Amino acid sequence: MQPAVVVPAQLEGVQLRNVSVLQIIGLHIEGLHYHAIHGSIASYSQRPVIVDAHLDIGWNAISAGRGFLQPPAPGYLVSRSSLVAAEVGLVFATLYTAPARAGRAMRTRFVYENAHEANLMATAQVNYYHSCGLDFIGDRAGLAAYVQGWKKGKLAAIVLMEGADPIETPAELGAWTERGVRIIGPAWGKTRYSGGTGSPGGLTELGRQLLKAMRRKHVILDLSHMADEAVADAFALWRGPIMASHSNSRALVPGDRQLTDEAVAEIARRGGIVGVSFYGKHLRPSGRPTLLDVVKHIVHHARAAGGPEHVGIGSDLDGGFDARQAPIDDLARLKELPARLRLHFNRPQVEGIMGGNWLAFLERSLP
Repeated sequence: MQPAVVVPAQLEGVQLRNVSVLQIIGLHIEGLHYHAIHGSIASYSQRPVIVDAHLDIGWNAISAGRGFLQPPAPGYLVSRSSLVAAEVGLVFATLYTAPARAGRAMRTRFVYENAHEANLMATAQVNYYHSCGLDFIGDRAGLAAYVQGWKKGKLAAIVLMEGADPIETPAELGAWTERGVRIIGPAWGKTRYSGGTGSPGGLTELGRQLLKAMRRKHVILDLSHMADEAVADAFALWRGPIMASHSNSRALVPGDRQLTDEAVAEIARRGGIVGVSFYGKHLRPSGRPTLLDVVKHIVHHARAAGGPEHVGIGSDLDGGFDARQAPIDDLARLKELPARLRLHFNRPQVEGIMGGNWLAFLERSLP
């Protein structure tokens, strides 16, 4: 039986309609000496830290009752225990909020009608993460300490806001960075800040103000879900660290949710990383996805980016879909991916894709 959804105190009265730079020079991996392309990453227990750059942990707990500290719900994959069993050591834990217009399609009543409601819903997720005992990494010194001390069984999180509507005004960004937010994707669908998936349009004036505030607060920009026009605006305006947490190749799966090769190349030119999503509809136009599809997108992104050092994992494996729409039926099978990647990349490159590339990016990008 799944735990009942508890509406946090912060949501009472809300009308839920429709209801240090890492200085160690190399990393020894089973006798191999690995030098990161864009900087060093620390040695850690002779094993790499696997990084997953996109998981909607808080959303699933609060909206669907799939508690992170419980075993995975039947038909689903993600929990603390399953991540640890897969040897994932760092996740980007999202603050995702669903606008009311998406409620019916997503089969949820946990939606917002305005920015204040979105704020309360995201705040509830921050509080949930604290209740799970998740360690937040907020700066390079914290990252270095965590990676150097990492061992199997440990799990930490970077907080990523997916869709910026919970930020009621750009002037309030500081309150969110104090709560741990280090990465912001302005869009999901259309938000007050940006055009998004299925909703063409550029950055709004409020979105341009938000990007300026993000730069002052040393927040990383996530392009995933941003409409093409908004991506172009961001490339023109943004001079800070940039990434796409969970975006696949439009050349392989058409649609505005995926990235063009040109966008991938520009992210790479700026030293960014693109995470590959494991959602079936992002991996292939039809049919059951497999790990081979994941590899195809990784290989394509690596070619577009000019090298695999700009590619990582952003599985989104709990992003509103179950195991039937995923390329694996058990999160432990994530450990099968390196062997498949070795058909295309050398061993150090594979270790980078599995986590080292994200670590090097965070080393450069966190305050």
